[in-house]
Formats: sequence, structure tokens, C-alpha cells
Amino acid sequence: MNMTLNDFQSSAKQTALYPSQYGLIYTTLGLSGESGELAEKAKKMLRDDDGILTDNRRNAMKKELGDVLWYVASLATELDSTLQEIAEININ
Repeated sequence: MNMTLNDFQSSAKQTALYPSQYGLIYTTLGLSGESGELAEKAKKMLRDDDGILTDNRRNAMKKELGDVLWYVASLATELDSTLQEIAEININ
């Protein structure tokens, strides 16, 4: 599958189910929560796996990172922007 950032954002928008009047705060809080879950997986790698990234942990972290990406895409939508634009702003 060959997907662009904007393709992903468009797909994420199709699955977004949250109160539209709270879209900006909802997606910001969701991003924070999912980032925390990703950090928790990294912490448990240190605690439980002696800092070794196991295949199971890697897969769990990829899933959480996908959730982070979904919220980043949804937040960009709430800001009337595209992921492409956000990426270009960051690089510039």
C-alpha cells in the first residue's frame, strides 16, 4: 500500500467519532493520552525487558504510534490544515 500523509488524514477523518463542537480539545487530549500510552510501553521495556525491545513490545509500540498518528491527523484537520502542510512547516 502506498499512502501519503494526506491520504491517511482523509481516512482518519472517515473514522472520527467525537463531538464536533469539542473537536480541537478532544483531539489534543486524545493525542496526549495516546502519547502517554506509547511512553508507558517504553517504560515497561526498561522495567520488564532489561531495556531490550522485544518483538511483542515493538508491535505494541507500533500500534500505539498508529494511534498517535491518528490523533495528529485529526488535530491537523481540526486546525484546518493538512499533514503535508504541517510536515512542510516543520521542515522549513
